[in-house]
Amino acid sequence: MSTSSVSKGCFVFKPSSKKRKTRSLEHYFTRDCEGRESSERRFKLCEDLWNKIKAETEVLQEELNKKILDSLLDFAKKCSTTRQHCDWASKMRANEIPTAALVLGVNVPDHDMTFQSLFDLLKHSVTPHVVSVQAKECGVLKHLLKRVLEGLMDVAVDDDDEEEMEQNPRSVHCSLSTLSDWYTAKTKKSSSATPGKKRNVQDEDEHHHHHQTPPVVIIFKDLEGFNPRVLQDFISICSRYIDRLPLMFIFGIATSPSTVQHMLPHSVSSLLCIELFQSLSCTQHLATVIDKLILTAQFPFKLNGKVMQVLISIFLYHDFSVRNFIKGLQLALLEHFHSQPLSILCCKKKEALLNVTLLSGRDLETVRQLPSFIRFVEKQEAGEQVKLMTDDDHLKEACQKLIKDLRKYHKSYYPVLRCLHTLTSLLPRYPLGKQIRELHLICLEKNVWENEDYQSAMKLLKMLAKDELITSLRKCSEILSSAKSKKMKKAFTELDELLAKFKHLDAAVPETVQEEPESVTSPIRNLQQQKKTDLFQLQKTLLEMNESRRSKKKSPFELLRNEVVEFIDGLVTCHLPPPESQTLYEVCYYSSSATVRRHLNATPRTSIQTALSSPCFYLQNESLKNEDGTVSNSAPDICIAYKLHLECGRLINLYDWLEAYATVVSAAEGQDPDCDTFGKVDDVKHARFIRSVSELEFLGFIKSTRQKTDHVARLTWGGC
Repeated sequence: MSTSSVSKGCFVFKPSSKKRKTRSLEHYFTRDCEGRESSERRFKLCEDLWNKIKAETEVLQEELNKKILDSLLDFAKKCSTTRQHCDWASKMRANEIPTAALVLGVNVPDHDMTFQSLFDLLKHSVTPHVVSVQAKECGVLKHLLKRVLEGLMDVAVDDDDEEEMEQNPRSVHCSLSTLSDWYTAKTKKSSSATPGKKRNVQDEDEHHHHHQTPPVVIIFKDLEGFNPRVLQDFISICSRYIDRLPLMFIFGIATSPSTVQHMLPHSVSSLLCIELFQSLSCTQHLATVIDKLILTAQFPFKLNGKVMQVLISIFLYHDFSVRNFIKGLQLALLEHFHSQPLSILCCKKKEALLNVTLLSGRDLETVRQLPSFIRFVEKQEAGEQVKLMTDDDHLKEACQKLIKDLRKYHKSYYPVLRCLHTLTSLLPRYPLGKQIRELHLICLEKNVWENEDYQSAMKLLKMLAKDELITSLRKCSEILSSAKSKKMKKAFTELDELLAKFKHLDAAVPETVQEEPESVTSPIRNLQQQKKTDLFQLQKTLLEMNESRRSKKKSPFELLRNEVVEFIDGLVTCHLPPPESQTLYEVCYYSSSATVRRHLNATPRTSIQTALSSPCFYLQNESLKNEDGTVSNSAPDICIAYKLHLECGRLINLYDWLEAYATVVSAAEGQDPDCDTFGKVDDVKHARFIRSVSELEFLGFIKSTRQKTDHVARLTWGGC
């Protein structure tokens, strides 16, 4: 379309009627994917597997929140029905605002999900008048009132501006009296619209509660973030309307219940009738998630020890967020299917065996290059080695057998792991860890039976009391009974036989073995009868005493207890080797801990320094890439200023820094170095430099100093 014209004018270009194509997730997955010929099938497998994990997570979240949400629901119903009673105690409590102090813990990223479930449950079961507010939206009292009214009344609220009310007739005045009038009109309207039915006297109060005076619930998501003065004023105002508005508060607390006492003086807290609710701790929540999503043979995707350690470290040392832990698991799943061509075999057993037959020649070569498969080939005979490395059909048959063995390994690994944890978690000082994830990490790294802590745990097991041992063995029997593996069923039968022997011990009459006291005490008595005792005689006497104790006959219980420990030790040795010992473990296990750490590292300093020193890393622009480690002159201004400040000492001269910056920017603009204006500072360059310096000061790399007015002090050191 031409825009040339004799006269000046405005030219209109109509947009194309064709809609812009939105690229699907599959497109981004298959782009730059390893093994592109199977990328589409791998994407579908990844998507299906994640949907299953997500569904399991949602069910798990509902089960964990069910108890606390049901308690809050009962509290809301109880508080609303209390207003209908006429006794003196109820009248006294009616002057207070019922408040639920919900302690959720410091895992703040997980709170949104809990509050959303609570919001939906209250709105569906108790009252339609529910509003949720956050501290960042309520810096002053006026904003808090505005958010509450807008959330409840679903109308625009003016800020005491007559012009705004004239422009928007539906806007209302920002005050609790407006809310009170609206609530009165709403309840009268709902009660008159309800058709009359014959009810007995007992159901009349319930109808009156649900249909005439539903409570007004205000949820404060992050109580610690609110301005204490704003909160105090709001509570004081609400207390004056409690006879007209059936208000109810829910405080979301991340730290401790004493926060309410610190934020509210007694004159304000006395206006509240507070009841405490404690949610499940984040560590218990994590243990349940790991138990359901990772320590199970239900999902074929697995994490190796280093990746598992990275995710747990981020959880324990940074955010305590189970939600972020699950996101890390999702990232590892996506990276595994994207970077590993053989992840097409990471699926159910039947589907994996079918996919083995569909492997291409390139995929089979990838199988031959796997470290675990190379170790497997080295153990075979010479003829078998030749077939595995040259015959594709024979290799596919071998892969099918190895996939079956890997599935059998997982079906036996997790029940035995749980049995070992059940027995060792009762021992003093927890030699193999208090949580099952700690024992799992030990088993992922190396042979657990070669660990010194394992040896000490076995010795302690041989000292367990009868009641503790039998209780633990019964728990192990329940674990093995639910396993589907043939080996585990055999182990369950053997364990039941051992438990039966313990029952026979209780029924049988113990044999009393009488020993001559002289035989035991004779070395000591002989030693006492001697007038002089030399060192050789003392050593000989002590050795005789030790031998007599060793030769002492063990009781039937001690013999049976040792038999149990040997049985458990045999299970561990047979079924708990590390995954790296299994052939084709790379198909199911994701091992790139560096990738997970790079994406999920919770310390922003490393990411900021990487972005400033190597902007091409995040911008993905090849023109910004320099092999010698220097920053490109076409990089963003803050990157140039950051790189120049690294060449300075403790104090940086702003004028010299500006001159160096102008020289680099002039080269980026393509100016001739021999030109007189090259490197000159104009107003635009000066403004860009000042902005870059301000941004570096905001990020904490420099600060102003009183030593010299035209200098700034550098705050960070080391290579970046």
